[in-house]
Amino acid sequence: MPDQPKPAPDAALLRLLGIMARLRAPDGCSWDQVQDFASIAPYTIEEAYEVADAIRRGPDYPALQDELGDLLFQVVYHAQMASELGRFGFADVAETISEKMVRRHPHVFGEAAARDAAAQTAAWEVQKAAERAARAETGTLAGVPPGLPALTRAAKLTRRAARVGFDWPDAAAVLDKLEEEADELRAELPGADPARLADEVGDLLFVLANLARKLELDPEECLRAANSKFERRFQGVEARLAQRGMAPADASLEAMEAEWQAVKTEEKQSL
Repeated sequence: MPDQPKPAPDAALLRLLGIMARLRAPDGCSWDQVQDFASIAPYTIEEAYEVADAIRRGPDYPALQDELGDLLFQVVYHAQMASELGRFGFADVAETISEKMVRRHPHVFGEAAARDAAAQTAAWEVQKAAERAARAETGTLAGVPPGLPALTRAAKLTRRAARVGFDWPDAAAVLDKLEEEADELRAELPGADPARLADEVGDLLFVLANLARKLELDPEECLRAANSKFERRFQGVEARLAQRGMAPADASLEAMEAEWQAVKTEEKQSL
């Protein structure tokens, strides 16, 4: 059977916009009708993470296509709600990002000289700073969204501070600071004051995020990889225990630790 012709982008998008409007109509879906920006925001974040997860699992283009569709639907959803309030519509969203991309790429769409990647990154940041200034966001740290994942926001905040010279000289200095923060946390352990412990743990995490930044690593990706590694290894522990007719709840800590080390050894030997 021959492949079906793919719909034109404009026709497919118009269909999606129509579906969204129909869902929100008085005779549409009762669930969709009562949603607002705040109630939909968690789904928007979730869909963005699912796109990233599909990319990490790739190459699986059908899965990526599906997840990108879910994310696009979130954009359409927010635009529909804004349109109902008379604020803006999907076309306004598309036009706004188009204008922004043209403005931030004068070497492509204007008369500015072509730049290498590093120079373009610097010019991009200058343009973003100008846009923040136009919105009266004049502080060095202005415009870093509070809703970002905490590790990502820590890295972004200090990357901004580093541009004006407020930074550790190198990664070794960050490690020294990390040891200092660990000592401060250790000193708070006997008192077990929840607020003080939370403060010190926060400081420790903040410095760790900056260590990743200094090493040109994404702290979120580092932690995500560590989570996956723990998950994989613990599942290996469970599998090894199951071969002995045991569940983790039935095994001693020493037995689980022995299996954990065995799983680690197997992983290293398979590399």
